[in-house]
Amino acid sequence: MAINSNRPISPHLQVYKLPLTGIISILHRITGVCLSVGLIFFVYIIYALAGGSNTYAAMQVFMKLWPMQLLYWGFIYAFFFHLSHGVRHLIWDAGNSFNSDTLNRYAMTELGASLVLTLITLLFV
Repeated sequence: MAINSNRPISPHLQVYKLPLTGIISILHRITGVCLSVGLIFFVYIIYALAGGSNTYAAMQVFMKLWPMQLLYWGFIYAFFFHLSHGVRHLIWDAGNSFNSDTLNRYAMTELGASLVLTLITLLFV
């Protein structure tokens, strides 16, 4: 098969600059998957509660490890980000805020709200 070198090449994803709303949409999907995976840890905690004091103590030791703490706070951030994006979708479902300036402003508000809610949770836990 002959290769035509005069033919233009389609740019790859690295060439495109996604708008903030596109990045937030991808993050919403990623946080949804993270929340689903995080439910495994929730089930583990419920199992430890039902398993008695020895099982609960072992779970507490396991959950105090720094990688588990990092996963825990990632789960909390994913929850608040997913919640904030869900509220944004409710606003869209009402037919509001579809112009470019409002989309970007709400995207920044969504990021800020999820970060602030995570930090507030960190302070009170």
